[in-house]
Amino acid sequence: MTRTALITGAGSGIGLEAARLLARDGITVVLVGRRQEELHKAEATIHAEGGTALALAADITRVDDVTRVLDRVHAEFGPVDILVNNAGSASSVLNPQWLPHDEWRQVLDVNLTAVFQLTQAVLPDMLGRDAGTIVTVSSLAAVNPNLLGGAAYGAAKAGVRNFMTFLHNTFRDQGLRAVTVLPGETDTPILDNRARPPAVEERANMLQPQDVAEAIHLAITLPQRVVLQEIVVAPTRQRDTSADLEISRWAGAPADASPQH
Repeated sequence: MTRTALITGAGSGIGLEAARLLARDGITVVLVGRRQEELHKAEATIHAEGGTALALAADITRVDDVTRVLDRVHAEFGPVDILVNNAGSASSVLNPQWLPHDEWRQVLDVNLTAVFQLTQAVLPDMLGRDAGTIVTVSSLAAVNPNLLGGAAYGAAKAGVRNFMTFLHNTFRDQGLRAVTVLPGETDTPILDNRARPPAVEERANMLQPQDVAEAIHLAITLPQRVVLQEIVVAPTRQRDTSADLEISRWAGAPADASPQH
């Protein structure tokens, strides 16, 4: 029987690579993201590789959008077997001294609240059949927060790690596998929004999207009796981030607060 996986942030990067791997295993993949054009390209890629995919543009921070997505999935494919919470967002201001409240809320909405809303929406499908897998892409910023990801990002990623542990402790005996993936620096488009985007040569030794996707794929495709509760995926080489941290400290600071003043 074909299984269905709903993947957020699936238009590019980790989400797309995870979707491609799952589709190659015969799993139907529902690609969710904000940009329809990007999702259609991802959908076409998976179809060209012989997989089954459906692209659905949605704002997963909105309950109405989540409901619309689930209604469409249920109508076309039936229950959701797998949820991959991969969509992420970081603030442009990293230091809590200057961080605008609306940026704080936006980062928590995407990285934490949306994960809760999607999880709540698929739990009846999974608990009703005593089987299901929820994988959430957190970050090593959850365990070692700093100015690279910023205050809001680190707090949100720690929050989803806690939430997934809650799901594991609460529902494992009802067949739910709750998995947290904690990647280190990964060469994805989110790096372009940093206070100092890493150079090409710096990105060469970072994780690549397919590396993290392989960890997601492993957690999903192992037998149902096995749960990889947490997976840390880190670059072998640790780069010097001291310059990045100093630049990030002053991003968004008032002119009279900067060290050049």
